[in-house]
Amino acid sequence: MNGPVGAEGGALLVVGDVVTDVVARHRGPLAAGTDTASAIRTLPGGAGANVACWAAYRGCADVRLLGRVGTDGAEWHERELRASGVRPHLVVDPDAATGTVICLVDTGDGAERTFLTDSGAALRLDPDDWSPSLLDGVARLHLSGYLFFSEPSRALVAVALESARARGVPVSVDPASTGFLASLGVDRFLALVDGVDMLLPSRDEACLLTGLPDPVDAAAKLSHVVPLVVAKQGADGALIARGGGIESRIPAAPAVPRDTTGAGDAFTGAFLAALLMGADVEKAAIAGCGAGAQAVGKVGGRPPGGD
Repeated sequence: MNGPVGAEGGALLVVGDVVTDVVARHRGPLAAGTDTASAIRTLPGGAGANVACWAAYRGCADVRLLGRVGTDGAEWHERELRASGVRPHLVVDPDAATGTVICLVDTGDGAERTFLTDSGAALRLDPDDWSPSLLDGVARLHLSGYLFFSEPSRALVAVALESARARGVPVSVDPASTGFLASLGVDRFLALVDGVDMLLPSRDEACLLTGLPDPVDAAAKLSHVVPLVVAKQGADGALIARGGGIESRIPAAPAVPRDTTGAGDAFTGAFLAALLMGADVEKAAIAGCGAGAQAVGKVGGRPPGGD
């Protein structure tokens, strides 16, 4: 698929996970078998929801989110999304609880984070939750990679991709998790994203998906599979690859990390917002790097406001 990267002025529809984040910030290694002093906060999160909130925060006027939550957190999550400027389409699951992620952030190690993930209702999205009318007025569909890690949500992905192709709506995917990608299988994931126009992997995800240790080589190779690859490189900025080669290297914005949770989501949301507001890919990636730097300077994966 070699369609446009986005249509200026249209809406962004994000389909993905909405979860509750429990962020525990500690310094140094965890003390096994006893207590480790931590600063702990409960915050709204989820890669899909974070992307949508950052896109709205960075100026996209019409951002929609399709996700699934449990009865336990439905009202809170809807309220938080609306407060961030997102139009939520939340399916309330009567049987599964809202997903929960425990984010362990070592403040003495570059604010790097480790996740303990219970996806709960988030991965129970299925084709019955989809309606082609969700694409009315939509200029880009973005799929969180977490959708690829359960059978019901993979079936939803197939239906959503078919609807998008029928309407000529371009589709982007963020692979989301090296741990879950490895369990799913690289070949299987790449087959499932066949036909999308844009992939936004992290450095580690790009290397895993190609088997190459160098992120530059990995991004270039991935662009043989997906027409446009925007590889997020953390403190090294971003790489833009097309047609098997690196087109641009975007430097990172200066940052003082407090919590790297959601930095990649911030990049993706700001990048997509900039595209939909008329920026070219390079300028959109600069906006993404700026949002990523902003994100690591605060606690949690959402834009500033409640921090």
